[in-house]
Amino acid sequence: QVQLVESGGGLVQAGASLRLSCVASEGTFSNYIMAWFRQAPGKEREFVAVVSRSGSMTSYAESVKGRFTISRDKVKSMVFMQMNSLKFEDTAVYYCAAGDSYTMDLIRYDFWGQGTQVTVSS
Repeated sequence: QVQLVESGGGLVQAGASLRLSCVASEGTFSNYIMAWFRQAPGKEREFVAVVSRSGSMTSYAESVKGRFTISRDKVKSMVFMQMNSLKFEDTAVYYCAAGDSYTMDLIRYDFWGQGTQVTVSS
């Protein structure tokens, strides 16, 4: 099975930047669509960003568009998310996910990491 592990979260002030990383143990990593989701306390898990198998196509939630950038490294079997101009509203546990469809629907993703906490102070 594909195993995903996130890292890079932390506590930062509003306006700061963080870079999240997700490493996959599976050798077929390049065959998967990769995405980032997040879940704030008391809220449902929501879509953040998705990147195609080749890395050439990306899509973002409206709330993070222009501030977050998703990318992937096939050689290292990793997916990243650069987060700039962080807001208090970005505070959440961030999860990376792998699936077979280019979609923002979380139910379409088959494998999930355990999450990394991002906390933004206002």
